[in-house]
Amino acid sequence: MTGSLHIGLAALGSAIGVGIIGMKAAEATGRNPGAAGAIRNQAIIFAALAEGVVFFAIFLAK
Repeated sequence: MTGSLHIGLAALGSAIGVGIIGMKAAEATGRNPGAAGAIRNQAIIFAALAEGVVFFAIFLAK
């Protein structure tokens, strides 16, 4: 149980982070529709970085 707890917490934090990234990207696109492409690209990159934390937690589990 304790070995998998940090993986679950990392996944939860990552999911919350990706949700916040999506929320703020949608808000920024609403404020400046002309920059939608750049905002989308940055949101994808930041979401991938946030999800990378889970992979580190999985690899450190063993």
